[in-house]
Amino acid sequence: MTATNLALVGIGKIARDQHIPALAASDAYQLAATVSRSGGTEGVENYDTVEALLAARPDIPAISFCTPPQVRYAGARAALAAGRHVMLEKPPGASLSGVRALETLAQDKGLTLFATWHSRHAASVPAAKAWLSDKTVKSVRIDWKEDVRVWHPGQQWIWEAGGLGIFDPAINAFSILTEILPVEVHVTGAELHFPSNCETPIAGKVRMDGPHGPLVTADIDFLWEGDALWRLIVETDGRTLTLDQGGAVLEIDGIAQHAGAREETNIHGEYDGLYARFADLLDTNTSEVDLRPMVLVADAYTLGKRIEAPEFIDPTRTAN
Repeated sequence: MTATNLALVGIGKIARDQHIPALAASDAYQLAATVSRSGGTEGVENYDTVEALLAARPDIPAISFCTPPQVRYAGARAALAAGRHVMLEKPPGASLSGVRALETLAQDKGLTLFATWHSRHAASVPAAKAWLSDKTVKSVRIDWKEDVRVWHPGQQWIWEAGGLGIFDPAINAFSILTEILPVEVHVTGAELHFPSNCETPIAGKVRMDGPHGPLVTADIDFLWEGDALWRLIVETDGRTLTLDQGGAVLEIDGIAQHAGAREETNIHGEYDGLYARFADLLDTNTSEVDLRPMVLVADAYTLGKRIEAPEFIDPTRTAN
């Protein structure tokens, strides 16, 4: 199999921690170039802009975007307009309408657009989905809590409009939820805590209904101290499914069913799955754009009650 030349746009923490190791482990790709104003990766040609990359490297048919969502649309649109296939880190964009516009352009150009949700590739998510497929779901409890100072040290973009705040990690929970539940859910209310110096929330609660009434409660927190808590508990007709550690570990009625390795700084297996899926989409010249997790976040903003929270000071942020 001939490896596909791929360019990586945005060489920040997620690219270095996840994308670059996943690409290095794959036989399907050759990391042929990067785009970063702050420096790329050793031994790989780097460009300052997407436009410079597109002009200089017609031999690169696929581009993966890891930039913050607020600046992703312009680069992704330029890549699609130039005839390149595109993969988007989650969330796929800063707005639903922007991602839909990219999807339409990809369709018009006959190109692949892959809006990724890495948590759907966690080790136990497929088994959880299969187990729930014939169950009646009574309730779902989501606890998604982590320390922003550990997972996004010094990253100001996450507190700016479009950066999602606590929903940057919580959308991972919503991506699992929409993948494993045998019914559709919709947001009915939320309480969102906004620090006085931030444009995005730092904590909150979100409620969702299923077809027959209240079904999901999500408790989300970006100020959690200690080990991250990434858990969904699904009560069915007499039995309980627990999906823990971000989807890596599955229990039924408290008994372990399937466990995949997930260290808190190592979720490479999920990104291995993403790039394998992108390769499949490229082979079949198809796209995959599921915006249900992003819709739930948008609805939480629309229906959420704003609660003022204390100013957030990030000791890891470098002063300008």
